[in-house]
Amino acid sequence: MLIKLTGGTVYDPAHRVNGRVHNLYIQDGRIVDPPAGAHVDIEYDLHGMVVMAGAIDMHTHIGGGKVNIARTMLPEDHRADPVTHTEHLRSGCGHAAPSTLTTGYRYAEMGFTAAFEPAVLPVNARQAHMEMGDIPILDKGGYVMLGSDDFLLRMMHDGADQKAINDYVAWTLNASQCIGIKVVNPGGISAFKFNQRALDLDEEHTYYGVTPRQVLKVLATAVNELAVPHPLHVHGCNLGVPGNMETTLKTIGGIEGLPIHLTHIQFHSYGTEGDFKFSSGAAQIAEAINANRNVTVDVGQILFGQTVTASGDNMRQHANAGHAHPHKWVCMDIECDAGCGVVPFRYRDKNFVNALQWAIGLEIFLLVEDPWRVFLTTDHPNGAPFTSYPHLIRLLMDRSFRNEQLSRLHPEAQKMTTLASIEREYSLYEIAIMTRAAAAELVGLSDRGHLGAGAAADITVYVPDDDREKMFSRPRYVFKDGQLVVRDGQVVNVVWGTTHVVKPEYDPAIEKQLASYFDRYQTMKLDNFIIQADEISEDGRGSVTIHPCWGGRGV
Repeated sequence: MLIKLTGGTVYDPAHRVNGRVHNLYIQDGRIVDPPAGAHVDIEYDLHGMVVMAGAIDMHTHIGGGKVNIARTMLPEDHRADPVTHTEHLRSGCGHAAPSTLTTGYRYAEMGFTAAFEPAVLPVNARQAHMEMGDIPILDKGGYVMLGSDDFLLRMMHDGADQKAINDYVAWTLNASQCIGIKVVNPGGISAFKFNQRALDLDEEHTYYGVTPRQVLKVLATAVNELAVPHPLHVHGCNLGVPGNMETTLKTIGGIEGLPIHLTHIQFHSYGTEGDFKFSSGAAQIAEAINANRNVTVDVGQILFGQTVTASGDNMRQHANAGHAHPHKWVCMDIECDAGCGVVPFRYRDKNFVNALQWAIGLEIFLLVEDPWRVFLTTDHPNGAPFTSYPHLIRLLMDRSFRNEQLSRLHPEAQKMTTLASIEREYSLYEIAIMTRAAAAELVGLSDRGHLGAGAAADITVYVPDDDREKMFSRPRYVFKDGQLVVRDGQVVNVVWGTTHVVKPEYDPAIEKQLASYFDRYQTMKLDNFIIQADEISEDGRGSVTIHPCWGGRGV
């Protein structure tokens, strides 16, 4: 079947197409060159409409143990936002922590066709994949967590060479069926269990004697030498702590030019100025990002309202538990290799700290010059639910609206931000970069995020509107692998996406060492730890797509 999309105004930054009227052709789930003399089976008239590739959320918590805990803790959230069973939709629920089915529907309704879970614990990877496999329509993938695991910290304590660590990292990516490596509060999750309540960048772990800087360096080196496209995905030290901008700046300088992705950077950009001893470090952080092309970031924008913070950083979640709203929280250990903290939270516009956090995130978005190196996230659900993205896009594209919202905030927070003086407004082309082309490049998806021949036919069509929130909330059409799945903001067809993975090579001798370790210390055998591709694609729900290790941004 040949499908023609006629006369749309195309924004395809991967091919430097900026608002050009262009026809697209779809055949067998792929975008193809105009076929000479071929019969068009279905044609869509898109004159006057905006056409982009399907959007990609490169950091969103949608699968794994902590998400299930969040769902369990918030029955009131589920009751407030149900999905009614229809011809196409099965029942679901949830806003801050939606069910798997609801997650897929809500993303697709906004024009998203892929989402990546950024904190897959290796021992819990099977559960995470099963949950992601239950999310309809979207492509999925995960970043597997290392950096507080006993095996790596033992290797570093014992002086293992970089080659051995590379083999362990590559084996973990293969065993967990993931596409990238994530480190959360490097060494800090482990240190918390030895009664360390903070761990700064150059502070030694009380038991293993290694520092977060050393953990970051060996893991970033491993990812780079293995040529994994996505750079090391870093949740840094001292999240949420006033003054942590200094730690962030030291992290950027200390990585010595290696590719690195700093996630939810807003939570790591705080100073200590002013009467409240809490201030914006956005200008200094943005300056450092602009000056270091090896660094990419996503923002983790907070938006006001009820949400739930769910993180592997049990050290920081334990410290934040007193701020829970409603007053319930969970903090736990997982197999002695990682942790988990879930704390419900309500961000308030009349609260000084929350208001300034909101402004700091927007300052970073607007002060980082290169839209190819800053990514649109709310760190769902930590800063806000992912369904807030259209509102966030309007804040970035409409200065008047942004300043109107700023004027309603805590008055002291307004005095502590330069946001009102920033004139920049994002263009449609820049939105297409950060949510499509750059996101695909960063993760390593050569056939997603663009509209060139051979790309997967993941396509979103919007009706232009001066109210950008309205425009991005309700696409006219969304195609997933060439199939129409959304019409006028409503799901009309349910399909199943693929799981994206990388498979770097490693010396199989590492498995002998791991088998001995598992027999001595772990509660499962090595063979049970390893996930096979057919376990992810069972029941006909999707497939596994292996992407080559070609390396990301160079040193």
